Amino acid sequence: MYNYILSITAVFIGALLVFIFKTSNQKSLKLLLAFSGAFLLAITIFDLLPEVFEDNLFAKRTGVWIMIGILLQKVLEYFSKGAEHGHIHLHEETRRIPKLLFISLGLHAILEGFPIHHTEGILLGIIIHKIPIAMILTTFLLNTQIKKSVIIISLTLFALMTPLGTFISENFTMIQNYYKEITALVIGIFLHVSTTILFESNEGHKFNITKLMVILIATVTAYII
Repeated sequence: MYNYILSITAVFIGALLVFIFKTSNQKSLKLLLAFSGAFLLAITIFDLLPEVFEDNLFAKRTGVWIMIGILLQKVLEYFSKGAEHGHIHLHEETRRIPKLLFISLGLHAILEGFPIHHTEGILLGIIIHKIPIAMILTTFLLNTQIKKSVIIISLTLFALMTPLGTFISENFTMIQNYYKEITALVIGIFLHVSTTILFESNEGHKFNITKLMVILIATVTAYII
């Protein structure tokens, strides 16, 4: 049960930080995003990858599912405007919740919920990832003409998506029978999102020692956990 509660709480923490403090420190938010990306990448490499390849007689097929996950995330990004890694572009005069954005984010969130109860550390990785994403999403929505009540409802539905994925993976036998394939798909999604956060071209290609230290701390923390 705590898996459900914590993944929901992560979204509300991010949203509340924006509602309470109104504005967010962009530099701190970028560092938090970098930490979340590095932690998610490290957990994927340290825990999820060994899990799907251990005693695997169909390793190449598993690799295909990972590539499908990477490509799927690329498609989802087209509709989500890159919200999974901190980039959302909505017009201030927008008055309705962009459906494609939330469908894309919802599908991403459902899939990332599948391996939570199987793999130690992945829940923490998702929580750390969701807080800055929720902050960015809330900030952009508040800057539109969308009613606050609609924003709150939308964020609540978004918060429920990851627990929904966990519930499906725990209670549907058909999903359990294809756990390794689905997890490989999720690995591809995580690899795409985390590496995009860490290595996309920004800041004029300047060397950022603070960001590097944050990444190293996140990696070491993920290894210890």
